[in-house]
Amino acid sequence: MDLSTTRVPQLIELIARMQLAGAQVLGGEAAPAAARVLADRVPLVEYHEDQVRIGLAKSTTATPELNASLKADPATQSLRAVIELSRANFLSDGAKGDKQAYAEAARQAIDAQFEFSTRLLDDLDRLIAKRIAGMTWVRDLTTVVVAVALAAGAYLFYCFFLVTESGLREVQKHLEAMTAGDLTSQPKPLGCDEQAKLMGTLAAMQVSLRGIVSKVRGSSDRMVHASTEIAAAAMDLSARTEQTASSLEQSAASMEEISSTIKNTADNAQQAATVAVANSGVARHGGDVIGQVVITMQEIHASSSKISDIIGVIDGIAFQTNILALNAAVEAARAGEQGRGFAVVASEVRNLAQRSAQAAKEIKGLITSSVERVDSGSRVVAGAGNTMKELVGNAKRMSDLLSEISIAAKQESAGVSQVGSAVQDLDRMTQQNAALVEQTAAAASSLKDQAVDLASEVAKFRLA
Repeated sequence: MDLSTTRVPQLIELIARMQLAGAQVLGGEAAPAAARVLADRVPLVEYHEDQVRIGLAKSTTATPELNASLKADPATQSLRAVIELSRANFLSDGAKGDKQAYAEAARQAIDAQFEFSTRLLDDLDRLIAKRIAGMTWVRDLTTVVVAVALAAGAYLFYCFFLVTESGLREVQKHLEAMTAGDLTSQPKPLGCDEQAKLMGTLAAMQVSLRGIVSKVRGSSDRMVHASTEIAAAAMDLSARTEQTASSLEQSAASMEEISSTIKNTADNAQQAATVAVANSGVARHGGDVIGQVVITMQEIHASSSKISDIIGVIDGIAFQTNILALNAAVEAARAGEQGRGFAVVASEVRNLAQRSAQAAKEIKGLITSSVERVDSGSRVVAGAGNTMKELVGNAKRMSDLLSEISIAAKQESAGVSQVGSAVQDLDRMTQQNAALVEQTAAAASSLKDQAVDLASEVAKFRLA
């Protein structure tokens, strides 16, 4: 088909173009460059000639009866003549040759190719007609075979339908009995076909159902008993949970009161610690004042010692003056009348010296007594200073203890608050548990009702 519809028409078209172009070149009507174009087309013509020859070989090999009609000797000879003329006229230097002879050779080649193409088309028509006839016979044969097969299939399908319907009716009978709760029927399979296998499976299923229903009956009875006990236990648990919730509410209230009391105690301890700190400051200030008093008493004691020394010096001076007065009186006595005035003076001086000595002695006694009192006061003040120091230390320790008590009370208050929160949470969870227990009791009651319904439904099945 490709040879008659494509290759040969292309070859004819190519020869016709070469005929026209060659006539123009040989007649001087075209440029010399056109000769080179014609020369380039010669290999193309030879290529198409080879393709036609290859196609003929394939066609005769596939269809041997075409050997006589596909002889292409005239077409091949005329085509070779055109090719040789083209080589002679256009492949040499310059275009030369007879225009009429070239045109005639091309015309003969075209006619030969047309005649060859006509024979190819005739052969193609015969082959197509032959193939159509063969395919028509195959179609008719296939139609007959299919019709016979359909008839046989319809007959076999009808037979299969009858057998299947009979088996399915038997299966339906047993299934309807099982649907009604009758498990006493005994499906008996006959044969080894699919219906028999189905009947066997149905019999096994019935045996299994009888076992399952028996177990369900026992389980439903046990479920009714268990659900009754669960409902009773849930109600009892609900009552105890409510009592626990009430106790927890009272505990939460008590914990709140304890927390408030501990908080007040912590505040009082904090205030006491503040007062103790103030007392500690006052005691520390008193200790400082007593320390200053001790220092002042020590200074007074030192001054009294110095005064005693001065009194001793005065007493010594009075003693020496008395001695000098005695000496002066002795000398005045020796002098007689002339020393009488001096004796009077000496006597007065002596009296003054004695009085000075007596006064110095009295002052010394007073100073000594004052020094002793100052020493006693210094010891008392020193003891008071030590007492104040101990008081300051005790006040500091008391302040520290009160601070620790305040901190511990705060921590205890926080702990009690946490315990109160935990008790409140526990109370809330207990109330939630009470609600859950009530729900459980309701669910158990519902389960009991469902178990009773299940038992009544299972009782509908007949096992024997």
